[in-house]
Amino acid sequence: MPRPRSLDDWQDLVAGLSIRSQAFIDGRYVDAASGETFECINPADNGPIASIAATDSEDVDRSVAAARLAFETGGWSRRAPAERKTVLLRFAELIRQHQDELAALETIDMGKPISDSTTIDIPGAAGCIAWYGEAVDKIYDEVAPTPHDQIGLITREPVGVVACVVPWNFPLLMAAWKIGPALAAGNSVILKPSEKSPLTALRVAELAMEAGLPKGVFNVLPGFGHTAGKALALHRDVDCLAFTGSTAVGKLILQYAGQSNMKRVWLECGGKSPNIVFADCPDLDAAAEAAGFGIFFNQGEMCSAASRLLVEDEIREPLLEKILTFAGTMQPGNPLDPGTRMGAIVDKTQFDTVMGYISKGQEEGATLRTGGGRALEESGGWFVEPTVFDDVDNDMTIAQQEIFGPVLSTIRFDTVEDALRMGNDVQYGLAAAVWSRDISKAHRVAKGLRAGTVWINCYDAGDLTVPFGGFKESGNGRDKSLHALDKYVELKTTWLELGG
Repeated sequence: MPRPRSLDDWQDLVAGLSIRSQAFIDGRYVDAASGETFECINPADNGPIASIAATDSEDVDRSVAAARLAFETGGWSRRAPAERKTVLLRFAELIRQHQDELAALETIDMGKPISDSTTIDIPGAAGCIAWYGEAVDKIYDEVAPTPHDQIGLITREPVGVVACVVPWNFPLLMAAWKIGPALAAGNSVILKPSEKSPLTALRVAELAMEAGLPKGVFNVLPGFGHTAGKALALHRDVDCLAFTGSTAVGKLILQYAGQSNMKRVWLECGGKSPNIVFADCPDLDAAAEAAGFGIFFNQGEMCSAASRLLVEDEIREPLLEKILTFAGTMQPGNPLDPGTRMGAIVDKTQFDTVMGYISKGQEEGATLRTGGGRALEESGGWFVEPTVFDDVDNDMTIAQQEIFGPVLSTIRFDTVEDALRMGNDVQYGLAAAVWSRDISKAHRVAKGLRAGTVWINCYDAGDLTVPFGGFKESGNGRDKSLHALDKYVELKTTWLELGG
């Protein structure tokens, strides 16, 4: 079958999709124990896609039991790292072979442009799983520097049953960032996708089995956070929970872990990233494009979105003019059209949230320079125009709270000290950027910013070799890089006395 290239091609592919709607537990698809379902909705037209199994605590119990049994019997946990690598590479290749199907599922499920699903999300997920597969047989244990008649061994063991609770903005990619290292380390995994975007997770479950993962090692529980997610966080036989989502929910998960078995919890939560542009910016065109892309890409539904533009006053207007021009190229369109650069907001709830923040910005005195309205209303879908505010004070609501939509707040500053103070003056610390021709100044500002990632003269750059995560209320632990493996292993010390 030729690759789809046009809107008609993608619509034909979608019409022929077979949707997996059941949970995946212990190697097979099953209904929720309660028989309950929820509707999966296409945000581009507000139409139904499928009725999905709504799992809850009973399904969590079944899944955890299967994962624990698989872990204890050792068919995966005690398999040689090189053998796990072979399976994970096969898993990644199967994702690549089904790229168009998975991309279509991702796009109709959460509204992102098909061009992003095919070039970023699905290849990125496959690449992540392959990367950790390749890495796992190259991680060495350690021997401590002991006296000659003693040996201290430091070894890594899989932590056990790992629950991965992932968001809806990059459904399969964020899942891969967690299941890749967790599976590579030898754990059994329970993946709970967001109820807003379960389709690709449910489809790749059978690809994982086809690749050779033993039954029970990889399970998928669609359902709601307050039911299935909460049950996983409270379960005494879940050893580790890795979460990406809102800071409010992250705090709840920490409470649930404390109320149960003190399971280790890794959190990648919200952000309100400052994009700081000094007057000596080396390329204003590049800075404008990065600023626009950093907030409008993926409809602004990114925890690392460049949502606060801190700009030195003398270049504010020329930079803003360039950003406004860029915004004109990012108008929302049909997500299945390969020419669309910005798609639909994931659902009505999030659409209303974004529109509420836009109204709040106007009420508090910010100047609306472009956008601010609903687009493509005739489609029935949830589209928001790319929106740019000027004259924003850093203490305004739109400058302090995560909007998770295509809304940029422009904030003026006069000195390096002002930029640093305002850059850090939020509860979050996920990402930041600095634009300056003076590399010493750029490094000084980067060192002063309390953020897990700081870009210099670029935005949202990087690959799997570097860690990603946040300071402050943006969470703890790191996804990506070899450091991610540390989250899913226990360090064991074995001390030997050799005697005479």
